[in-house]
Amino acid sequence: MSIDNAAAAPPGAADEGVGERFRDGDERALEEIYRRWSPVVFTLALRSLGDRTDAEDVTQKTFVSAWGSRASFDPSKARVSTWLIAIARRRIADTHEARARIGALQRELERVAEPMGRSAPEVDIGDTILLADEISRLEPDAREVVKLAFYDDLTHQQIASRLDMPLGTVKSHIRRSLTRLRSRLEVSHAAS
Repeated sequence: MSIDNAAAAPPGAADEGVGERFRDGDERALEEIYRRWSPVVFTLALRSLGDRTDAEDVTQKTFVSAWGSRASFDPSKARVSTWLIAIARRRIADTHEARARIGALQRELERVAEPMGRSAPEVDIGDTILLADEISRLEPDAREVVKLAFYDDLTHQQIASRLDMPLGTVKSHIRRSLTRLRSRLEVSHAAS
């Protein structure tokens, strides 16, 4: 395409060609889309989430989701950029929801795991035993991360430094562990 033809092409025409190649499974089209749109997705995620690691996770999840569902992309109905931003917004919303669930679970765990000597007159010993038992069932790395977070009150960054573990891995261990612990606590309370 000459410079004159490129200038005369309608907006999004370049997206259409790469969009069709992407939909058809062309990995070079994926590379091109990633190179062009990952900074936009990352910036959108970072502005919403305020955390670089979470923004990186959202960016990765966005492109993994896009590649996995590329057959559903219709270049005649949407531009690649519009489609990617819609996926990114869903991944950002998922992260906000996960944070809210984790925050609620952390508050519940802090309430349940608070030592008897502090101002916790209504600590349920059954919950404390259940919590200790569930923590002991976690895989070794996750168990160590959870203990450092809740019993030693270390930040994610401090845990990563102490265990020589990537920060994203620490956060993943905590998220998965808290989800598991929350499920067990909910089952226990429902049975009570």
